[in-house]
Amino acid sequence: MKFLLDQGLPRSTVAHLQSRAIEAEHVGNLGLARASDETILTEGRNRGAVVVTLDSDFHELLALSNASSPSVVRIRIQGLKGEDVARIIQHVCDAAEAELSVGAAISVTERRIAVRRLPLIKRNA
Repeated sequence: MKFLLDQGLPRSTVAHLQSRAIEAEHVGNLGLARASDETILTEGRNRGAVVVTLDSDFHELLALSNASSPSVVRIRIQGLKGEDVARIIQHVCDAAEAELSVGAAISVTERRIAVRRLPLIKRNA
C-alpha cells in the first residue's frame, strides 16, 4: 500500500514509513506544496495511494464528488512529529487495511479510528 502525505504533515514521516517498509511520498517533494486539495486527491488516485492529511476538507470533497477513491486518512491530532505520524499510519494499516484497499474515509483521534467506506453518500439510481 502506498501513501501520499499532505503538506501539513512532517516530511520526515516518509523516512519513518520507509523504515517500516511502507511506501510513501510527501506532496512537498513532488512539487505539490501549494496544490489544491482537489489536485492532491487526483494525484493520490492516479498514484493508487492513500492520501493522509490533517485537513477536514478532503472528506468533504469525497462526499460532494461521490468518489469511491482514493482512500483518505484524516489525522485529527495536532503537533505530531514524523515518527508519531508513521506510528499512526502503521496502526491504521493494521486496523483497516481491507477498507483502505477498496476505498475508505478514515478519521483518527487519540481514542479511536473511525472508518467509512466510499462513496460516503449513496445516491439512488
